[in-house]
Amino acid sequence: MLTQEKSMRIGEVAKASGLPIKTIRYYDELGLLKTSGRTKSNYRLFGPEVLGRLRFIKRAQSLGLSLVEIKEFLTVHDQGNLPCSQIRTKLEDKLNEIEQQIQQLQILKQELGGLLSGWQAMPTASAETICPIIEQSQVRKTHHS
Repeated sequence: MLTQEKSMRIGEVAKASGLPIKTIRYYDELGLLKTSGRTKSNYRLFGPEVLGRLRFIKRAQSLGLSLVEIKEFLTVHDQGNLPCSQIRTKLEDKLNEIEQQIQQLQILKQELGGLLSGWQAMPTASAETICPIIEQSQVRKTHHS
């Protein structure tokens, strides 16, 4: 078991977190992690708190937050404050984006369903036409808009 004073090399962090060394290195280069120095062989050293930060990063990513947004939250945390209100605002924005995407997907679903339900026998193609049915449906759509 790790003690609070024990520093870990990047390989140990990778093993404990289940993340590839390359990912940990990338997060460190972005400033998401804090190293506690380097070994004589120039290996990065991390304190035990790095595992909690990595868990937070992965969870925040799974909620759709970007690494740039996550870095902002970690900066607030590193200044001694809780970033919960900023996180709430970002999650509300993310929820609104998802609602808009769902609406756009519903429209696309209706358009595809209509196109497929009216699918006819394959008409003859001309040299300029790639798929007459798709192109005809686009012409109809632009006339209705």
